[in-house]
Amino acid sequence: MRIDQITEILDRPLSQEMLARDLCRLAYVAKDGTPRNIPIAFAWNGKEAVMCTSKNAPKLASLRQNPAVAITIDTEVHPPKILLVRGTVELDEVEGIPEEYLEMNGSYEMTAEQRVEWEAEIRSLYDGMVRIVMTPTWAKLIDFETTLPSAVEELVQQRAERRRQNGDSVRSDEPGTSTS
Repeated sequence: MRIDQITEILDRPLSQEMLARDLCRLAYVAKDGTPRNIPIAFAWNGKEAVMCTSKNAPKLASLRQNPAVAITIDTEVHPPKILLVRGTVELDEVEGIPEEYLEMNGSYEMTAEQRVEWEAEIRSLYDGMVRIVMTPTWAKLIDFETTLPSAVEELVQQRAERRRQNGDSVRSDEPGTSTS
């Protein structure tokens, strides 16, 4: 996928909404070759997804061995909205708490007092963290209204073709049956 195609998808209003969320699911291959998929907080900086973790996190060895990853950001409503992004990561060990870590945990419901306590606890626990910086190499937005998973798109097209062959009418409001 070309950079301009990725940018076009990630710049869509719905993608921007998804990228403003605090939580994604990070998929990677563990050192033993088995898949892992973990929830992790992230921040979008306009070009990259930044996740932070402790310097002793087991996933770091896996990511050093194989930096290919995928993230999923989705909603909990019907129809679901899903942003899928594949890419590669670079690991950046930093002293202290990265600003992104504080930002990505910003929308959780905390009182101002709870936020101060949480930040003090974080600063006392970590002497540094590792920034996991993902650069996108592929993206797809699925909203189940204008875009569908590729397998479902294929089924919609097959159904439309069957209906055409049978002389049935095709509704223009069905996903994947645009008459334009």
